[in-house]
Amino acid sequence: MTSCPSIKADLENAGAQWVDEEVVVDNGLVTSRRPDDILAFNNKMIEEFAEGIHKQSRESQPAMSR
Repeated sequence: MTSCPSIKADLENAGAQWVDEEVVVDNGLVTSRRPDDILAFNNKMIEEFAEGIHKQSRESQPAMSR
């Protein structure tokens, strides 16, 4: 999970694996830390949209939603 460093301890105490990176992708979910990361976040979102549904994600969806 990415987030502002000020809430790192809270997130780790809640079970998150916290990283200090401008963009993190986990199974197609894109997160970032702060407004300064918006360019990297947007670029990664565009990349993810262009890739389409990942095979792993498709397999976990009910057949009717595909």
